[in-house]
Amino acid sequence: MEIRKIVTVVEEVLADGERKVDKPIKKVAAIAVIKNPFAGKYEEVLDALIDIGDELGKILGEKAVEALGKGSAVDSYGKAAIVGEKGELEHAAAILHPKLGTPLRNAVGGGKAIIPSVKKLGRMGDEIDIPLHFKDAAFVRSHFDGMTVSVNDAPKSDEILVAIAVTDGGRPHPRVGGLKKQEMKGEDGLR
Repeated sequence: MEIRKIVTVVEEVLADGERKVDKPIKKVAAIAVIKNPFAGKYEEVLDALIDIGDELGKILGEKAVEALGKGSAVDSYGKAAIVGEKGELEHAAAILHPKLGTPLRNAVGGGKAIIPSVKKLGRMGDEIDIPLHFKDAAFVRSHFDGMTVSVNDAPKSDEILVAIAVTDGGRPHPRVGGLKKQEMKGEDGLR
């Protein structure tokens, strides 16, 4: 794997809707910009990208948790990728899906819920919205959220931008009902 750069973005939410939050909520994205080994050519077997997903799950997961801060527990997670124009959408799928989840779950201290994801083809500077939800029960509605990130010079046409996001809380002032964090059972990844 050839990494050109790693970018870490830390967002701290202190207020929302003209109202302060009881406790600041941190969102962190750890982003890697990598060379796409299959840029400009069709490859039937994508094992090299699947293995890259395994490596990036560990690297980016650990960086994101570290940036969240000592003593902070991870509440939510998500993942995303932008493939440069010489690649294809399946390249992002190969990185994000088969193997990235296990090392990310290890980095965040568990996670029974599916890791939400999004992928797209794009150009340098394009934004991507990383979907987020509670790591142990996908139906905890207060944690349905997202984090928008971009890197001004990535992805180049022969690169892939891979991003992982974690948070230490849900939305600032949730009040649309649904399963609450304190009500979840955390048995099946859903409730």
